[in-house]
Amino acid sequence: MATEPQSAGDKRAAAEAACAELAAVLKRAGIVLPSLGVDPVSYGYAVPRPLIELGRCNLETTHRLIAVLDRAVS
Repeated sequence: MATEPQSAGDKRAAAEAACAELAAVLKRAGIVLPSLGVDPVSYGYAVPRPLIELGRCNLETTHRLIAVLDRAVS
């Protein structure tokens, strides 16, 4: 497991990289979350703690996500 980046720039880059990695993994599983992105408001704090915004998805995508996660933990 990687250590948490220290600078705000490092944290932003790490959040954007993690978001892109999540999008790529989900795409390989046939899942697209259109609203997936880094929450810009989470950079507004003195010590930024970036949050990944998963957003909303339709019922079909929700069921695909459930199936993929269920297989992963089984």
